[in-house]
Order: sequence, then C-alpha cells, then structure tokens
Amino acid sequence: MFEQVKPSYSVAWTNKIAEVPQAAWDALAMPLKTPFLEWEWLNNLEVSGSATGRNGWLPNHLTIWRNKTLIGAAALYLKGHSQGEFVFDHQWADLAQRIGVEYYPKLLGMTPFTPAEGYRFLIDRGEDEEEITAIMLHEIDKYCTKHRIATCNFLYVDPEWQPIVERQGFTPWLHHSFIWQNLGFNTFDDYLGVFNANQRRNIKRERKSVEKVGLRLQPLTGDDIPKSLFPLMYEFYADTCDKFGWWGSKYLTKRFFESLHAHYRHRVLFMAAYSEQNDRVPVGMSFCLYKDDRMYGRYWGSSQEIDSLHFDACYYSPIEWGISQGIQLFDPGAGGRHKKRRGFPAMPNYSLHRFYNARLQQILRPYISEVNQLEQREIDAINAELPFSQKNSPGESEQKV
Repeated sequence: MFEQVKPSYSVAWTNKIAEVPQAAWDALAMPLKTPFLEWEWLNNLEVSGSATGRNGWLPNHLTIWRNKTLIGAAALYLKGHSQGEFVFDHQWADLAQRIGVEYYPKLLGMTPFTPAEGYRFLIDRGEDEEEITAIMLHEIDKYCTKHRIATCNFLYVDPEWQPIVERQGFTPWLHHSFIWQNLGFNTFDDYLGVFNANQRRNIKRERKSVEKVGLRLQPLTGDDIPKSLFPLMYEFYADTCDKFGWWGSKYLTKRFFESLHAHYRHRVLFMAAYSEQNDRVPVGMSFCLYKDDRMYGRYWGSSQEIDSLHFDACYYSPIEWGISQGIQLFDPGAGGRHKKRRGFPAMPNYSLHRFYNARLQQILRPYISEVNQLEQREIDAINAELPFSQKNSPGESEQKV
C-alpha cells in the first residue's frame, strides 16, 4: 500500500523483502560497509523460515520511492519478544508489565540474530540523508502511534548515521563489542607481537595443540567451498547451540545454510579443520562473512572435543587469513570471555530508542543516561586488563573509536 508523503515521494510498508526488487534494494545496500543489509541475506532469513512472524520476527520493512525509484529503505521487524537481539531490554519489558503498558510487539531495526555494528536506513547517495531520514522517522512515528506500539529501537547502529537519528530525538544506549583491528600487521607474527610474552606463549601453545592431533585448518571461500559443507555447517551450528540450552540462540534453519551456497557464497569464509585421515569432511568448522576490509564471525562447531580448536578456528586462523587478505576489522560475534585475551579490545556500540508511551519515556530516559556512564567504566576496565605488552596497550582514543 503506497501513501503520498510529499510531492514526488511515496511510502510503502511491506511484510516481504521479496516484494522490493533486489536491484533497487541493493543499489542502496551495496555501497555500505556491512554485508548484513544486502537483499540476499535478508531475503534468505525470511524465505528459509528463520525470521518470520511465526517465530516473533514479522518483517515490516519501510520503503520510500520517488516515482518508481527506491530512494530509501529500512529493514524493520515487529518483535513479539526480545530474543535474538543481544541487546537485553527484558527489564524494560518487566517494567512495562508492572505499570500496565503493553511492551510487545515493538518495532525493531536490525538484521535478525546479528550483533554486528552497521544498522542504518538505506538512502540513495544522491538524496539529502538528513531529510530522507527525517521523512522515514516521521512515517515510523505515525505507524507506531496508529498501532499503539510502545517503542521503536535501532540496534548496533552505524556510528556515522547515529547522530542524524539522535538529532531526531532518539535516545542512545551504550554497549560494547569485542573488535580486532589490524594495527598495520603484515604477518601473523606481527599480530603476536602486540601481546606480552606470557600470552604469546599461550597462543602458540594453543595452535600447536591443534597441530599435534593431526588437524589442518583450511580457509575456503566462494566457489572453492564444496556445496556439502553448507548443510554440515548447519549441523555444527545446531549442535553448538544445543549445548547451551535456552542460551544457545539457535534461530537459523537448515534451509538458510543450504541457500547460502546458491546465493551468498561470495561473502562466506569457512575455516575447516581437516584430519590426516579424512581430507573431505572436516571435524570442525567456523563460519565467517567478509566484505571489502571487514570480517564477521558468526558460528562454529565440531564433531569432537579437541583442545583449543575453537580458538584456532574462530580467532587465530581467521585473523591469519584476514591479515593476508587486507582485512582491517574483525568482529567475531557476541560474547567476550575468550575474546579479550586474544587481542579483541572492548569497543563501544550504540542502540537508539524512541518511547511512544509517556510513562516509559519518563522512567527510562534518565535510567539509560546513568547506565551509559557505568558501561563506559566497564569498557575502560576491560581494556585496562588486555594482555598486551605495555608499548602496545590500546590508548584511550583507540578504545573509544
């Protein structure tokens, strides 16, 4: 359903990204640093049954057109719960229930199940970004008011887009991710050189332990990935998720992984662990995506419990491959217990929030301001304990990139 918003512009909401021509959507998404807003990735989430209304992720995408040209788009979802977001607002939902406010459904802007910085509206580069963003936010405000939705939330936002949305009255909530940055490394030994002597020995020992059991880590990308490895990656992913029970975050279907081979393998890196006895079926594998000079860790799994294989497949070997390919930034995914000891400092990221319920806004906006101060202290404390040599310790400016 199209609605005129101003002369020459019209707006349309859709519950299927497939209703938006791929070429039109990708003309806006391809120039971005993130791969997670591209049409093929988002469409696969929908058609594979991974992100659907049935499981609490109802696609509700906003598009802005000038005549028949797409000039603005936002990947949006109506959420019936807070799972799969990795920004934890469960206390907000509890508060809303106590004061008699219906918290769900909420309107959410992010790539489902993907805690990686880069979310933003897609806007034609020939347009005034501030103006089109304001038009789109106005349409979102109208939609949420009409349907009595209490909150609109954008998660893991692009830091270049963030100030535009803040100027429109959204409240920033500070979080952190663990991000590796290439500090001019040309070799894996250069990467090792930033650590103190004890941690350098530790990393070498962990990689050696994988070699000692006869495993070889092989990077596979694009057309070099055998088709059979995509359903196998699902099996690894599902098994790893099952080990963590409710916290396992098993959201993607087997069909999602199988479809990656046909439609998205040009962005896929598998780090496959082959044994000396079998060089066709890996005993373990990690799954990363890459675009230009950025790499993103997503999932991993193995058929055997092998000491340090997780660290090598998910951190060391991807970093070694990334250095050889000119990767400058590596986001390994959610969590940080293992990452900070392996050269991934805590880096800030933000979510942005609008409260359409006056009582929620009155309570939560001051609360978020206090939480942000505490979060910055946590980021500083984490980075003060990184196992870097003194000369390579990240300075304050690097910590707050």
